[in-house]
Amino acid sequence: MRVPLRQFENLVGQALDELPEHFASLLDNVVVVVEEEPDPEDLAEVGMEPGEDELLGLYRGVPLTERETEMLPMLPDQVVIYRGPILRICRDRREVVQEVRDTVIHELGHHFGLSDEEMPY
Repeated sequence: MRVPLRQFENLVGQALDELPEHFASLLDNVVVVVEEEPDPEDLAEVGMEPGEDELLGLYRGVPLTERETEMLPMLPDQVVIYRGPILRICRDRREVVQEVRDTVIHELGHHFGLSDEEMPY
């Protein structure tokens, strides 16, 4: 499947625009970026080896449920959406749109303190 980078970034933006306002308002210190591929450190962070399953996204930060009120302001949390793996697992544009949406929501779920087992995606 092929989706140019700019169009892929627009799909990520669309997924963010479709979030309910209640959740979107809690993302003021979160940056969502698109990267082509996870690097070996990203894979190791989630216990994966290169060539295993595809890593579609990654949350880098401190979940809201683990923050303390005394914490100093910090750099923004980051959600990374990996374009290459998503395009490899999808057969058509409709699947890409759905997978981008699901991955964005899944990674933002980590920001809200949900584990993989607690998420619907």
